[in-house]
Amino acid sequence: MRILVTGGTGFIGSNLVLELMKGGHEIIITGHDAEQKIPGFKGKYLQSSLIGIDWQAIPKIDVLFHSAAINDTAHMDREEMFRANVLSSKELFRHVTEKGCRRIVYASSTAVYGNTPVPYKEDGPFELLNPYAESKKALDEFAAEFSKQHPEVRVVGLRYCNVYGPRENHKGKRATMIYQLAHQTKSGNPKLFKFGEQKRDYIYVKDAVRANLLAAEAKESCIVNCGFGRATSFNHIVKILNKTLGSNRTPEYFDNPNPENYQSHTECDMTLAKEKLGFVPEFDIERGIADYHQSGFLV
Repeated sequence: MRILVTGGTGFIGSNLVLELMKGGHEIIITGHDAEQKIPGFKGKYLQSSLIGIDWQAIPKIDVLFHSAAINDTAHMDREEMFRANVLSSKELFRHVTEKGCRRIVYASSTAVYGNTPVPYKEDGPFELLNPYAESKKALDEFAAEFSKQHPEVRVVGLRYCNVYGPRENHKGKRATMIYQLAHQTKSGNPKLFKFGEQKRDYIYVKDAVRANLLAAEAKESCIVNCGFGRATSFNHIVKILNKTLGSNRTPEYFDNPNPENYQSHTECDMTLAKEKLGFVPEFDIERGIADYHQSGFLV
């Protein structure tokens, strides 16, 4: 198959490309070397952003995996966020569909739920705490309408929830707390907001990649959560890292400077993902961190 992966040099995108390469597909990616290079990649590599892309450079494709986005929740330029995450996505969907693509999988986010009660369900409620969340909700709404207007095209949105794993190291401060806490543990005690009982539903990147592959085979358009389905506190993450890394660090706590815009507990209801995609995550947090450490990318 001929496959386009936008954001192919990013975190999830690069892991997806490496998996697709095993299948011998013809792969086109967008991205840039400032993120990372894909070892052994021999497909077409478009380094311009979607805003400035030469659409004629993209031929007819069989599947679109759309991962490119501004994904910084602290980025407050709403106009730029919408231009990158919504307007460019609309143009991309229309372009590939006009050329015959009938399968689209795109990255959404559980940021759309904000601080609403857990577990998150796909029909809400929603609380948009920043421009990033607003952009992802707008893209979800467009995708749902687009799929109605184009019933021949299957459009699947994956609402990612704290994906972690190899190849996220280029993200710096935007990398997961698992990655950041592991690196803090190398040189001293990890730093946590008081008192470390905030919880996150973490999904390992290998599971996220598998969710993408299943989404590409979905029988109907849908938007589903992409998490593990169970939350873990930061304090417990530190305990797992101590065991995995052979350390004995104690968390140091400090005040959260932005509690009003902070998701203190994320957790997904994964019922719909199982029903629509047949997706059940395989890596619990202990197994995921162990595999991450064995990959050599954690520290």
